[in-house]
Amino acid sequence: MSSRFGLRRSRLLGAATAGLVAMGLAGALPGPASAVTQVYAENFSAGLGTFVPTGSVSTSTGAARLSGSLLTDASLTSAPITLAGYSGISVSYTRTASGLDPGEAFTVAYSVDGGAFTTLESSRTASGAASFSLPPSVDGRTVRLRFSLDAGSALETLTVDDVLVRAEGGGPTDPPGGTLPPVTDVTAPGPYAVTIDTTAGPGDDGWLVHPANAGQDGVKHPVLVWGPGAGSDPAAYEDMLRQWASHGFVVYSEVSSSSGDYMVDALDWIEDRNASPGSPLYQDIDISEVAFGGHSRGSIGTFDVADEPRLETTIHVAGGSFDGNGPDNLRNPALYIGGDADFATPNVERDYAGTDVPVWFTVLNGTDHIAATRNGQHVITAWLRWHLADEEFRGTQDFLRSDCTFCDLGERRYKNW
Repeated sequence: MSSRFGLRRSRLLGAATAGLVAMGLAGALPGPASAVTQVYAENFSAGLGTFVPTGSVSTSTGAARLSGSLLTDASLTSAPITLAGYSGISVSYTRTASGLDPGEAFTVAYSVDGGAFTTLESSRTASGAASFSLPPSVDGRTVRLRFSLDAGSALETLTVDDVLVRAEGGGPTDPPGGTLPPVTDVTAPGPYAVTIDTTAGPGDDGWLVHPANAGQDGVKHPVLVWGPGAGSDPAAYEDMLRQWASHGFVVYSEVSSSSGDYMVDALDWIEDRNASPGSPLYQDIDISEVAFGGHSRGSIGTFDVADEPRLETTIHVAGGSFDGNGPDNLRNPALYIGGDADFATPNVERDYAGTDVPVWFTVLNGTDHIAATRNGQHVITAWLRWHLADEEFRGTQDFLRSDCTFCDLGERRYKNW
């Protein structure tokens, strides 16, 4: 893994990101650890986090509780935890079993790369803290953790808290591979020089922003179609469009509408450019990795066409749906960004409550409606690199663990992972 994509203070003090310093992004991650590194943490203070429940599972007083049932055994299974670059893995947690009868038990187990689960412990009466070293065969792999309870009464319970995965070695080296050239800092421009065509798109009135040397070294570039807010156009987002393109994305933007049909038309047009021998992007675009996103009205248009089958993810900045039904169209993971001084945040809050797909939501400190995209642009960069460029480590590192890269920008919530 890289230097945990440390958000260097020297970069954040630049004019382009000075607002992020005020929000506490600088120094959000510690420096390289000399001994034990925390790879993953979940204390259930914001719900079940990355854990998926089955059976009777609830959270209260900052812990997860599994209850017995005659119908379905209760269990909690984590999302994949990426250990790329790490070695010397250990798992710890606290647990308390209560009321279990002879013949009943709770079990804690782990799975490597989606394989069968291996038991760490199985007991009827254990309580307190537990810690286990995983075998070297786990190093650098992907693991899931599972807590399960085999009991027949709702009065028989297992309480779980303070789940930690640590590593004794590795981590702050080269980033795990993705489909784009790796970077060590998502707040900085990416490795690509950028070119802009301001007369692009189906109506020759959109902006196409992309790496100037697209396709170099065989790279195929993912796609972001971006909708500006009402009363604005792509020029108002130029620095952000450039930022995303510098990281290797082909970005298209035009004046938005509450209908997202223009986004679908734009994607069709981009596919045509990829297939056209006369296009500067001929066969350089990865049309299987596509995101729609937008600010304010652009977010509303994104909700409108979020069921487009070619999408991998959607991004919604300061643009909750007016009727609360926008999330009904979501089929893929979604990013929500709001601001603590943004009038649209209550609508985003309502959309978050009604979202059934995996979603990550931040309310940025010191941010109004207009500033939300600019203040959140690096969150979007990391999100795109996660969902479109196969940098799976970012899920844990940048978004889901308790000390994640973007945890300190403001209020943070997530669910359904």
